[in-house]
Amino acid sequence: MRVLALALLLAACSGGQEGGNAPAPQDLESAAIERGLVRDPDDSDLTGLYARDTDRVCVVRAGSAYRIGAFVDYGDRITCSGSGTVERSGATLKVALGKQGCRFDAQYDGDRIKFPGTLPDACKPLCARRASFTGLEVTRLSESTAEAAAMRDASGRRLCGD
Repeated sequence: MRVLALALLLAACSGGQEGGNAPAPQDLESAAIERGLVRDPDDSDLTGLYARDTDRVCVVRAGSAYRIGAFVDYGDRITCSGSGTVERSGATLKVALGKQGCRFDAQYDGDRIKFPGTLPDACKPLCARRASFTGLEVTRLSESTAEAAAMRDASGRRLCGD
């Protein structure tokens, strides 16, 4: 009698679903986007000011393209500073900084920009002493074009302005 009662209780807990018609599981990122917990990178504009500690990235529209500026400051004049262009293809950002050919792909998730763990040697002239843009990760602070355009490096140079 106890076995029968336990079997009925377990059947009731299963919700009456048979094994073959359960919906396919959704990946966590898609579920979070669907519920509004995470911004959909395909629906968000790249423009804005991004930061983490003393690291800064600005992005502004320039016609049909974007301008980007990046600045890291470790103190004691150990800094990197560069500006250039960025093209977006889904979650990938094709970044070009400076005039020496510093080009690489960064990742964008709608709120964060992540530079790769290795960068071309052409990026080294943008940095002083042992500083590097390698692994730079910043989170959006503002979607304001004016705030992004006003961002300056340690020398006072506007990195996304005119």
